[in-house]
Amino acid sequence: MDNCLFCKIAAKQIPATVVYEDDELLAFKDIRPHAPVHILVIPKIHVATLSDCDASHTELLGKMLALAPRLAKEQGCAVTWQDGTPGGGYKTMINSGPDGGQEVYHLHLHMFGGPHPWRVER
Repeated sequence: MDNCLFCKIAAKQIPATVVYEDDELLAFKDIRPHAPVHILVIPKIHVATLSDCDASHTELLGKMLALAPRLAKEQGCAVTWQDGTPGGGYKTMINSGPDGGQEVYHLHLHMFGGPHPWRVER
């Protein structure tokens, strides 16, 4: 898509802080992070929303989701304490459509991590 921000990032026409890339996916740091760690995972092909996916996208969607734990670990969000107890953590999210909060109409998965970034401490 000529006017798609994420297509331009995937094509290296717009710079991004890339943390992962292969033939099908690109993962980069969000420029307006909502958490200490905020990574976006996008397919290199243009798919506007999750609602535009069908059975032919199953492998791609699985690959996007399977990448999240690897990125979380690499970014220090998924850890195991010395006694073997799990610690840290992360959250994944895909917004779809205007009522779903989607701002860029290119399918993307958010990976949020850090100390409770989605909780408001009072």
